Amino acid sequence: MALSADEIYAKVQEALEDALGVDNDEVTKEATLVGDLGAESIDFLDIVFKLEKMFDITIPREELSPEDILTNAQYVQDGSVTGEGMAELKRRMPWADLSEFEKSPRVQDFGNLLTVGDLCNYVESKVG
Repeated sequence: MALSADEIYAKVQEALEDALGVDNDEVTKEATLVGDLGAESIDFLDIVFKLEKMFDITIPREELSPEDILTNAQYVQDGSVTGEGMAELKRRMPWADLSEFEKSPRVQDFGNLLTVGDLCNYVESKVG
């Protein structure tokens, strides 16, 4: 039986509360994992592990964090993602809302973009 978007959100919320030690009311769909919830790279391993177990899915690291694009000179110039790089990010991350990042696509800001909603969309794309 397919999970509803609300059921997915509730489970993602639970995983983030566990992994990050944040309160339920902090984990809104608009909250960013890094900026608002304080996730660090080590936390992402825990989050991924929890989501894989909860939803019985496999999450390849490069799907959630396309570092190969962000470190590729073909896609990055002067610390910013190029138009070609942006197109590749959108192709690889159709579940993420990259509109804010597109306005100022600095590589160092990329990690601050992922929202709880994006994570829910990603899980939905895997379980759907």
